[in-house]
Amino acid sequence: MRMWARALLIGLFLAAPAVGRAEPIDFTEKLDIGISTDEIAITSDFRGADLTIFGAIDGFNADLLAQGKYNIVVALEGPKENTTVRKKERIFGIWINTSAMTFELVPESYSLSSTRDIDTIAPPDDMNKLGVGVSHLPLTPVGFIGDGSNLTEFREAFKRLREVTGVYQRDPGGVQFISSSLFKASVRLPADVPNGVHIVRAYLFRDGVFVAAKALPLRVTKTGLEEAITAAAHQSPFLYGIMAVLLAVITGWLASVVFRRD
Repeated sequence: MRMWARALLIGLFLAAPAVGRAEPIDFTEKLDIGISTDEIAITSDFRGADLTIFGAIDGFNADLLAQGKYNIVVALEGPKENTTVRKKERIFGIWINTSAMTFELVPESYSLSSTRDIDTIAPPDDMNKLGVGVSHLPLTPVGFIGDGSNLTEFREAFKRLREVTGVYQRDPGGVQFISSSLFKASVRLPADVPNGVHIVRAYLFRDGVFVAAKALPLRVTKTGLEEAITAAAHQSPFLYGIMAVLLAVITGWLASVVFRRD
């Protein structure tokens, strides 16, 4: 009887739910977004533009929505490429590049809008995992970096330079709910926005926890004379170089003729 009782107790223990065991959260919310255009043409007089994104939360909890527990982050990421940051030092009165670090596949441009400051939306570690926000972009160095003691310095310099030049931007409060679960976001395209395919990414957070994401492509192309010059520079660099030299020579000769003093 003791053996049967012991077996019964063990069976009941194994069948009982574990106390304090973390269960995976099954979110019912989904995120939908849309943009008015999937292509932007850049002309010679382009001075930057605002892109508007509309979206909706499907399957939302009305009580949580009323309490302001939902937050939206929208980012416009430019094409990615390896980028080198160089450090200059003054040596004998001359500024010289003394060291450099290359980061792997970082966005050429990055514009972020959110319902509020992203550092108050979710913990920094979660934002680092998602790569959301200028401060949380994954900056992975390429090649040998020594003991890595200057890695933070170069990362901070990269972010600072990108923000100073305006190709990296952030707008806390740039996302607004316009009715119930519908929201509107505005992200900025800088004047020197790079050519290529950009990605619009939207992230949904519920009470500080990441719930869902959605992405759409946006193509940025140059038109007119700028497009022809860019195509020539990339497709026929040798001929492009010869034409550039000839144009410089002709321009210089014409200037000498016009402003010649007899």
